[in-house]
Amino acid sequence: MTVDVQGQALSMLSKLAQADWPDRLKLRKPFEKLVYNGSRASFRLAAGRAASKPRQARPAADDLFDLSLSDEQQMLVEMLQGFALEVLRPASHEADAQARVPAALINQARELGLAHYGVGEAQGGLAGERTVLSNALIAESLAQGDFSLAAALLLPLSAANCIRRWGSPAQQAAWLPAFVSEAGADAFALAVSEPGVLSDPGRPATRARKRGKHYLLDGEKALVLGGLEASRLIVSAQAGDGPGLFIVDATSKGISRRAEPGMGLRACGLARVRLKGVKVPAERRLAAADFDFQAFLDHSALALCALAVGTAQAALDYVTTYCNERQAFGEPISHRQGVAFMVADIAIELDAMRLLLWRACTRAEAGLPFRREAYLARLFCAEKAMKIGSDAVQLLGGHGFTQEHPVERWYRDLRSVAVLAGGLHL
Repeated sequence: MTVDVQGQALSMLSKLAQADWPDRLKLRKPFEKLVYNGSRASFRLAAGRAASKPRQARPAADDLFDLSLSDEQQMLVEMLQGFALEVLRPASHEADAQARVPAALINQARELGLAHYGVGEAQGGLAGERTVLSNALIAESLAQGDFSLAAALLLPLSAANCIRRWGSPAQQAAWLPAFVSEAGADAFALAVSEPGVLSDPGRPATRARKRGKHYLLDGEKALVLGGLEASRLIVSAQAGDGPGLFIVDATSKGISRRAEPGMGLRACGLARVRLKGVKVPAERRLAAADFDFQAFLDHSALALCALAVGTAQAALDYVTTYCNERQAFGEPISHRQGVAFMVADIAIELDAMRLLLWRACTRAEAGLPFRREAYLARLFCAEKAMKIGSDAVQLLGGHGFTQEHPVERWYRDLRSVAVLAGGLHL
């Protein structure tokens, strides 16, 4: 059955037409153009794959590092950066203090239709064959407003990506249409990290025992983003034939949840989830023919790297302006080598983070092995993101220690890159 992809785009435009914030931010025309171009491209792919033009040849060996974005990707970045700076950043301080995402902000983010980029064309979404880099750009752009809010708003896209990539065709058909419907899908959270000392996400301690047509899940998950508000959980667990992912109703008998306040990511509503004999139907285990649990973790690592890159970019932009405007001894402090060199180091490390991330994403899109690249990106981003956050606080001096400026919050959030696993998914 042919899915009316253009109809889905028109539905998104209809919802956007009823909102007033795109006019305030002067984002209506870029967003409408983005949706139109995306739906038009999807329609061409769905209706005429057999007659489509051959793919553009791979660049020559001396031209492998062409990092220019497509027109659609550039429009996506510009639109989301405007949303991040004008909507997310002003709301971030209060969201951090209240440890929750404002309901109005969730509704505004839903109008952006981000989950459509995680749903395949067959189910009415906009996700084509090459979406990993576009998803990374979405995360990076939103994180320029706030790391924690961006992570919370990316949960629907992450869940859709999980089901599209690791679910069977029947599971995709059953679960994905809700993400692009008027009502929207239930709130999802990914429960992967565990509280044990030196726990390895690739070898979950949570167990899934097969009992007839059901599994029984036992274990404990930590630092679950959005875990308190989620209606459904995607839980990693060790089954008899290896690690797997299970879609679990958060209100199932045997599940208990409690808040797990952390140093950062306060707006995400971090939760500790305990599972004791939780009964899950066998058809709720994601069962793609090419299911690869390590690849699942690698895609999740790229999501954290993208958030780190976006927040590091925000820190660089902020300290550059601050150091140029802050006067000491009759001149801007940026004239001092000790300050200028530190800002330059942030810019260098940020570019290296972004290049490692984009390289891993492009290999994943091309169907090439990318585990090494994802590991290097995660390792480098975890180290340099913390350093950039610390340097940003240092550059602001005493101001960096106070909540008058956002760098102390960015520092706290960036430290999570080194400890989280599997909470998001590109």
